Amino acid sequence: MFIVSLTYISEMSEVDKYLEDHIEYLNKYYELGIFIASGRKVPRTGGIILAQAENRSELETILNNDPFKIYNLANYEITEFVPSKTSPELAFLIN
Repeated sequence: MFIVSLTYISEMSEVDKYLEDHIEYLNKYYELGIFIASGRKVPRTGGIILAQAENRSELETILNNDPFKIYNLANYEITEFVPSKTSPELAFLIN
């Protein structure tokens, strides 16, 4: 399991130009079961993605397809963790 923290490095006007493409990208990986949750940071300085990938290398390959990455709009920080406790609704995350 991974927490991906995006920090914008571009003007919001540039980020907004690619927002719809970014949402399509997110939808693809939600459908594949890779992304679990995502959303904007408050204040809007970037975003967070909770991902369940086989390994860091696979996740990095997936993140390279993000329009925000392709157009150099955000930096990405990846934190791997092992879930050991969840709410009943998220129990499937524990191996």
